[in-house]
Amino acid sequence: MNPLTRLNAKTQLLIWFIVLVLPVFLLNWYADEKATDLLKNQMTDAYIELIRQNHEIIERDLDSIHKMTTAIIQDARMQQMADRPGETTSERVRKYSDLDRMLAGIATGLDGAETIAYSFMKADPNGDYDFAPSYRHTRRGVFFVAPGEAPEWFQEAIRMKGRSFLRVIDNFGPGRSKTLAFIRAVNDIRLGQPIGVLIATNVEAQLNASLNKVLLPEGKIVLTDMRNALLAGTDGAELGATAQLPPMRPVASHRGTLEWMDDDAIYIANINYAQQHQLVYEIPIHTLTRKQNELRWMIQTTSAVYFVLCLLVMFYFLRSLVQPLHNMAQFFKSYEPGKIFPVSQRGYRKDEVGVLANSMHGMTKRLKALIEEKYVMELREKETQLQLLYEQINPHLLYNTLESIYWKSSLQGDAESAEMIKDLSKLMKIGLSRGKDLIRMEEECEHAKAYVSLQQKRYNYGFQVTWDIPDDVLRLLIPKITLQPIIENAIVHGIRNMGDDGELIVTARLERHHWLIRVEDNGYKEADLDAIRKLLAAGDDPPVAGYGIRNVHRRIRMHFGEAYGLRYDKREPQGIAVTITLPIRPDSEATRGDNGAQSVDRR
Repeated sequence: MNPLTRLNAKTQLLIWFIVLVLPVFLLNWYADEKATDLLKNQMTDAYIELIRQNHEIIERDLDSIHKMTTAIIQDARMQQMADRPGETTSERVRKYSDLDRMLAGIATGLDGAETIAYSFMKADPNGDYDFAPSYRHTRRGVFFVAPGEAPEWFQEAIRMKGRSFLRVIDNFGPGRSKTLAFIRAVNDIRLGQPIGVLIATNVEAQLNASLNKVLLPEGKIVLTDMRNALLAGTDGAELGATAQLPPMRPVASHRGTLEWMDDDAIYIANINYAQQHQLVYEIPIHTLTRKQNELRWMIQTTSAVYFVLCLLVMFYFLRSLVQPLHNMAQFFKSYEPGKIFPVSQRGYRKDEVGVLANSMHGMTKRLKALIEEKYVMELREKETQLQLLYEQINPHLLYNTLESIYWKSSLQGDAESAEMIKDLSKLMKIGLSRGKDLIRMEEECEHAKAYVSLQQKRYNYGFQVTWDIPDDVLRLLIPKITLQPIIENAIVHGIRNMGDDGELIVTARLERHHWLIRVEDNGYKEADLDAIRKLLAAGDDPPVAGYGIRNVHRRIRMHFGEAYGLRYDKREPQGIAVTITLPIRPDSEATRGDNGAQSVDRR
């Protein structure tokens, strides 16, 4: 028991007054002794927020370059650079000229800064493009290199399969010793094979323009990679030079932000671990201590005002609130929720305390009825929401399926229409499920396989699909149309462009108190798992994206409770793994049927 509860309210209020006021005077004394340190900490918080905003601007600059490179890669003039058997020299010259003119016409810049140049480099093992100039002799263009002459970053870009990175390169163009380049492999959209490497040079000009918009008092700003190699900065240092930075410690309240302080300066760094670069502020301490006296005066004045305010509040509570609240506490001792309290104290105080007392008397008369009414309304609301979710997902699936049949029939004739219609009938039959919301896992697998079959026929996808569903889960109940939205996401956002290298694995296993379904893909695109988890944890507001998986997650929880639903994890070495947790609920009709029911394919 709290020892203070043995004292009356007035004594407790006096004790709390002392407890609240005493630290203020201690803080005032501490501020005189440690004002400089407090000022450093306060300014550090402001610069932490500033560096995060500054880094976001840089990320937007890099994202604009990324979007531009994506548009270039998807352009037909870039895609035609893929090697084709039997090409003549005139055809190669035409392809070279088309791409060179396109790249010459593309330039991006910021506030009058030197523009970014876009170049393309391709391996030429047979010397078919010996007419093209060398990348060491011109600032931008289309270049071809023999395998042994390719720079090391060329091979690194090919290995990264389309993911971009920043690198300080040298000997690129006449009279240029070093430049910051945005490098990205170019892949054949149709075959998924590498064509070459797209290079955006002079990126440091745009980044320096963004950094120079932030004014630090006699400080400097640098952008480095994780090895402290300089990528851009306001101090005019050479690109690629090693920045002299002290070891830093994480800031607990700012994810990805580090800070360090020595006798001369404060260092703040914001790190992008995905892109492997960091933005660093160096702020001299002497520029911050000029306002130390103003801070001390502000703390002393605030302490005096706080003391006077606490005195006034204490007297107010003693005279106007403590005693009436004590009387109300005695009044509520005889009250229990659900019962009607028959007493009504009329003629009581006219202020808020009096209104509260009279309102509580009247509210007890309605509380029991409201509890019962709320319980019934919540049950009906859950039933309505659940039915609405089921009604929303079927039209969406039907639309996509009919669209698939339409395009397939239009492009290839009617040869495969019969099979697609058969798969569609499975989708419709299981989607309706005779009005049932829960179906057996065996039916759900049949529904999902029909969907995968339709998608493979529509787009000629070459990815591999593996099903590993043991017999002991086939009769367990699952909300209908659970696997299809998850498989759709895996195909669209993961493996649809990977050809034969794409892999989709659907497995299930029975645990002691529940059973699990796992849908995995080996897609090479990075997924924002934090955003997906926030989407699944969001309230009732309609999502901007991710409607399908959020629909599945909410339906599972409405059926079985908060302990069940979806979980997204990273799959090693690449891809996404989705785990569906469900309770063990066997289908009573299925368990009474014959034991010779056909099993679901596992391969």
